[in-house]
Amino acid sequence: MKLHIYLFRHGKTYFNLAKRFTGWKDSKLSPEGIKNAKTLAKKMKNLKFQVAFCSSLSRSKDTLKYVLKYHPECKRIIVDDRIIERSYGRLQGKYHKSIIEKYGQRQFDIWHRSYAVAPPGGESIKMVEKRVRSFIKDLLKMMKEQKVNVAISAHGNSMRPFRRYFEKLTIKEMMKLENPYDEYFHYTIEV
Repeated sequence: MKLHIYLFRHGKTYFNLAKRFTGWKDSKLSPEGIKNAKTLAKKMKNLKFQVAFCSSLSRSKDTLKYVLKYHPECKRIIVDDRIIERSYGRLQGKYHKSIIEKYGQRQFDIWHRSYAVAPPGGESIKMVEKRVRSFIKDLLKMMKEQKVNVAISAHGNSMRPFRRYFEKLTIKEMMKLENPYDEYFHYTIEV
């Protein structure tokens, strides 16, 4: 028997548009982000899943709401912050441009895209991967026990470890990923 995981990123937020570090700040979906979510929902309308996951941030929840309009069969929504966006610590809310001006492009790139280096007071992708791997372990167990398909409304940086796990990517390949705002990724597991 095959079970299915449908993984997607929330729509574009006001902070995304303004090129600000969002992290755990609760930036709402922009009009473009609502359009992203509606496009995604239409692409997913013929899929079937019984359980959906999101983080506690409104952009994850709101994107999922658009998707769920086509899915009356989904009876359970679970909020799990192991799939929340990476914390950018003291950089959260700050504009990329101001960080580059203050610390330089090289330091910005390290904080923004390094696997092992965390921004001040924040999380590295390595730290995010640890919590996402814990989520994946519990997810696969639940899916096998309950024989359910799932949808996951994640974030750009929490999707990286998901994709690394299911697509068998190297760290370097994972760190180059750009996750679209209006597409989903489909993974199957055998039970």
